[in-house]
Amino acid sequence: MPTVGRFAPSPSGRIHLGNIFCCLLAWLSARQKGGRVILRIEDLDTARCPRWYGEQMAADLRWLGLTWDEGPEAGGSHGPYWQSERTALYQAALEQLEARGLVHPCFCTRAELHAASAPHREDGQTVYPGTCRSLTPAQVEERRRTRSPALRLRVPEEDWGFTDGHLGVYTENLARDCGDFLLRRSDGLFAYQLAVVVDDAAMGVTEVVRGADLLDSTPRQLYLYHLLGLRPPAFYHAPLLLAPDGRRLSKRDADAGLDTLRPRMTAEELLGKLAYLGGFHPSAAPRTAEELLAEFDWDRVPRRDVRIPNGFFNTAS
Repeated sequence: MPTVGRFAPSPSGRIHLGNIFCCLLAWLSARQKGGRVILRIEDLDTARCPRWYGEQMAADLRWLGLTWDEGPEAGGSHGPYWQSERTALYQAALEQLEARGLVHPCFCTRAELHAASAPHREDGQTVYPGTCRSLTPAQVEERRRTRSPALRLRVPEEDWGFTDGHLGVYTENLARDCGDFLLRRSDGLFAYQLAVVVDDAAMGVTEVVRGADLLDSTPRQLYLYHLLGLRPPAFYHAPLLLAPDGRRLSKRDADAGLDTLRPRMTAEELLGKLAYLGGFHPSAAPRTAEELLAEFDWDRVPRRDVRIPNGFFNTAS
């Protein structure tokens, strides 16, 4: 089967080094196999993700030489390529699950879910305790009068695992490690877990490269693929780039944003530095994306998060 990879950035701010690093790995992994690449803009939350941020991300990727075969501007047979225009697909999938009795309303607020009575994982994330799982129709109707519910997927007491192309075997017990998870938020926005499964399947994606912070999402998504009768892609979870002090990079880190970096260096200088941090380029010397194809090797990419040295991106090579 031909490889189809994808970039799926969420445009809530200017693209930063962590996003670029993940996009570079996804591009190299697919292109090295002779595959195609799709760009999808994950702008479901349009209040946080204005259109112009997505357009700027596309422009930044073109500047870097990370081209795509389908997506905004390129077109293709699997559009639209903005998630905000694909909600009918998510609604149809939700209705499939509802028809099988697999969905229940949840009226819990975020504060309630973070209360001490709710179980927590080692990483601090709240495990949904099933508070609203067994509400009667009368109780649901009563609560609807004061609050719109979120919709959650009922999960079984089962282990779901997979072999990651980079990190190896990973398994979670759905009930114990996450609990019933969101399909649609109380404000009507569809949740990431459902949207990404529907979109990757509909677009024929065969390989997903993304950050290791999403590793624990994969068992939930595999369960959704199973319930919806869809074929899952292969997954590769890449290390995160960390700031010199060990913090995760975010769009709030102005010094890591491309708006700050572009005036300092060329695209080739930036890619060479990222390839060096990624372990598959022996120095930080400039490289084009095409030149890196001959050097890229998943076996060389670190399996732990990578801390950026102080001042590493402050000057050109």
